[in-house]
Amino acid sequence: MIRKVLVFTGILILAPVIAALYGVVHDQITYSISNEYYTKFKFIQFRMMEMGMGENIGTEERPEIILKNPRLGAAYVGAMATWWVGVIIGAILAMVGLLHKNHRNMWKTTLQALVLTMVIALVTGLIGLGVGSTYEASPGWFIPDYLEHPQRFIMVGSMHNFSYLGGGVGLLAGMFFSLKRRASLKRDSMISPPEAG
Repeated sequence: MIRKVLVFTGILILAPVIAALYGVVHDQITYSISNEYYTKFKFIQFRMMEMGMGENIGTEERPEIILKNPRLGAAYVGAMATWWVGVIIGAILAMVGLLHKNHRNMWKTTLQALVLTMVIALVTGLIGLGVGSTYEASPGWFIPDYLEHPQRFIMVGSMHNFSYLGGGVGLLAGMFFSLKRRASLKRDSMISPPEAG
């Protein structure tokens, strides 16, 4: 049981790191599609100017935060927006993982379930990107009225929203995968003859 506790702790540490890296990659993609989503929304929301990372070249009513290194800023936003999701997903998958027979099965299967969750989140986010391209008007969430490319902004916002949805769907899929894998390993151990000592 002690080894399982160590695995549980390792997953709790690793999951938010993986989620943060996912957020970094995700936001590099979305920054490439709509830098305005960051300069006129996310950099403001994450108070980047107050952190000394950039300056407002717009007005108080219509801010536009330009950073010295916008890619680094997008990476920061991505990591900060997703690491905590990794804590939740990691904790739940690790709890399901405790049901496995031993710490090795728990570690391997839970890592696979975690990767599956992230892949589903990414694919769902890309679907959201496509859905966002079909919107002809505001979908009902915050959109600045001084955008040069509003459609790109909407596409990126849709991708972000769908990615969170994908995280939830991916978590359910990861839990199902872990439980199915547990049943499969248990069945195999009952069928296989014991090894000669």
